Amino acid sequence: MAEVETHWDVVVIGAGISGISAAWHLQTMCPDREFTILEGRANLGGTWDLFRYPGIRSDSDMHTLGFAFKPWAADKAIADGPAIMEYLNEAVDEFDIRRRIQFDHHVHAASWSSESKQWTLSITAEGVDKTITAGFVLMCTGYYSYKGGYRPDFPGEDTFTGPILHPQEWPDDLDYVGKRIVVIGSGATAVTLVPAMADSGAGHVMMLQRSPTWMVAAPAKDPIANVLRKVLPADRAYRLTRAKNVNLTDKVYKRSRTHPEKVAKALRKRLRKHFTEDQIDEFFTPQYDPWDQRLCLVPDADLFNTMKTGKAEIVNGTIDSFTESGIQLSSGEHLDADIIVTATGLNLVTIGEMDFDVDGEIVDFSQRWSYKGFSYSDMPNLLSTFGYINASWTLRADLVSAYACRILNHMAESGTTTATPVLRPSDADMPRRPWVDDFSAGYMARMMPLLPKQGDREPWINTQDYKADRELIGEAPVDDGVMNFA
Repeated sequence: MAEVETHWDVVVIGAGISGISAAWHLQTMCPDREFTILEGRANLGGTWDLFRYPGIRSDSDMHTLGFAFKPWAADKAIADGPAIMEYLNEAVDEFDIRRRIQFDHHVHAASWSSESKQWTLSITAEGVDKTITAGFVLMCTGYYSYKGGYRPDFPGEDTFTGPILHPQEWPDDLDYVGKRIVVIGSGATAVTLVPAMADSGAGHVMMLQRSPTWMVAAPAKDPIANVLRKVLPADRAYRLTRAKNVNLTDKVYKRSRTHPEKVAKALRKRLRKHFTEDQIDEFFTPQYDPWDQRLCLVPDADLFNTMKTGKAEIVNGTIDSFTESGIQLSSGEHLDADIIVTATGLNLVTIGEMDFDVDGEIVDFSQRWSYKGFSYSDMPNLLSTFGYINASWTLRADLVSAYACRILNHMAESGTTTATPVLRPSDADMPRRPWVDDFSAGYMARMMPLLPKQGDREPWINTQDYKADRELIGEAPVDDGVMNFA
């Protein structure tokens, strides 16, 4: 093992949205703690720096995807990747966070010692192995692998003569002007890619879906937010808009759970502005209920409008094989293509795609219990951020960052050095539930067996409910009889 070079009170791993939130909260709430941010890539931003495909944008509004501590001031609430990166860079400079970030520092292992009460992190920094120690670790690495997206093997793909691309590995020099393109998939990435490519020079774009996805059109600009910002101070306008959007998203999601047939009916009604009943039945009515998988946002109805022009279309079907000139469907139909894009999803990973051990024992996260959705049974001084599947990621990132600071401050006040979630005797009979309930998306289902389990009682639950989490995480005392301070 390399010689230990530095010790930090707190190490934040990842300089995306979660890591920036953690840094702001540490500076604000724990100014006496020395901390650093380790970022494996050469730039901050995480998702928003990695993905470079045409049209890359958020499908959450920026009044909730933005930080609680920095108002989103642009007119467009549904922002593209470059605008989000500009916002993140503004945040790290405005709050003097950039100096905290060590780029090109890839952490590949973390080892806890109960004797020394600290984590030892094994790092490769610009090709050199190094080791640092930390009293506390905040994992802000997101939930998917940066090494590559999920792409099934397709029969005959070696025979296709054109490029086959995954959105996570988009080349900077791709020339698709005048080309025939097939995008495989109908999730958020495909819904973004199809109109972006069709409206920027592609000859024709087809979205090939195995089955339909629930979609809803909404304005990219939030008219209420923009009016509020003109008549109120920026902070107050932002808080009001944030509260409005949180309430609206929560209402729609919960309505989908209790009355899915009514939400489905409402979604179909909105689609009638753009399509016939037959088209809605064929291309936009899934077999599953709304929010069994993530609801796809279509800002300013761009996909629908592009389809009306004839530049793009949706095709239902399953792939029999790739051919030299496109894709042969099981139905017998052939889709001619010059370029094929596999918008087939992400590869989810356990915590940070790292190896963990506690006192030499390798950690199997699938055997751990999830504490409030961000910590794990018998894992000392470790918190991780995993945002919501049904709302903006940053809402939980801010909650978890503030909670981490409350933990650290309680440890300082109580003279303790470790904080570890420990099951109570009364928790021994808990049923083992999936880490996320009632969400059938393939990228989640593939990884669920490897993730921690949740129980049926607080605090061993992962609510996916921001309003509930404001009490469970934001307001509940940190010394709750389960988080063991020693």
